[in-house]
Amino acid sequence: MSDKDLEKFEEDAEDLDEMYVTLTFDDGAEEECEVITIFEAKGIDYIALIPVETMDDEDSEIYFYRYKEDAEGNPSLENIEDDDEYDLVVDAFDELLDEEEFEDA
Repeated sequence: MSDKDLEKFEEDAEDLDEMYVTLTFDDGAEEECEVITIFEAKGIDYIALIPVETMDDEDSEIYFYRYKEDAEGNPSLENIEDDDEYDLVVDAFDELLDEEEFEDA
């Protein structure tokens, strides 16, 4: 996964429950993503993002990052560069989806 920096968080004016992040890639390209959820795995906070342009596609890619906030509450994202950590995060996210599906049944 290439390095991406968090440029901004903004709330959608129509639905305050939806939060968006604009990722800036190393080559300067930008991609707006909707925040799916912020969750914890092994005591670390992570964020799951889905690109707005492809969020209606069944095969849309989901981006995962470490999520942190500074003392003033400003968010930051860090890349997950370790394959084992990435697998842990994906498994935790899948468990969250399974729990939501079970609760909705």
